[in-house]
Amino acid sequence: MVSIRPVRWEDVDALYAISLATGFEGGDASHLYEDPKLMGHIYAAPYAVLEPQLAIVVEDSRGVAGFAVGTIDTREWEDRLEREWWPQLRLRYADPPEALRDLWTPEQRRASMIHHPARTPAAVVSKYPAHLHMNLLPRVQGSGLGSKLFDKWRSFAVEHGIKGIHVGANRANKRAIGFWRKIGFAELSIEDAAKGRTVWMAHD
Repeated sequence: MVSIRPVRWEDVDALYAISLATGFEGGDASHLYEDPKLMGHIYAAPYAVLEPQLAIVVEDSRGVAGFAVGTIDTREWEDRLEREWWPQLRLRYADPPEALRDLWTPEQRRASMIHHPARTPAAVVSKYPAHLHMNLLPRVQGSGLGSKLFDKWRSFAVEHGIKGIHVGANRANKRAIGFWRKIGFAELSIEDAAKGRTVWMAHD
């Protein structure tokens, strides 16, 4: 039996594990990171800790197998992370030297994101201020759960005054881009975005 429910504090370790297991173009990223929590520090845990009212999980007989987390106001969220989340992590992870960027490991790239988090383009957040991250383990993929999980998350978000949602997908993750399109997201035409690794997509 598979269920979708609000996140609990005891789920946070599972969110870290899922972030790693789906962190390489949708597949397992454990071979890229010595620190298994680094991905989750960026894409999952802060939402469960700071914005639990917009964090839900998929649970089957083996435990938590997926999550959807997000916020209704990306700009406020970015500012909040700067106050309440990044400072503690910056003490733990060294800021890699910019002069050696071409030699950075995947861990160093993530550490740089912690020290120098990118702001979402204004052209995205002006019309689509909310955003989410969603990940499912392979054992529950392909069963329609992704659509159900998004619909459930969106229903929670609507209760909190959502106005428009965006996601940022890795350009190399064709499966994820296809999924977002399937459930109604459309790619945004953002100046200079074509040069980057992120495909910005939105849903009214």
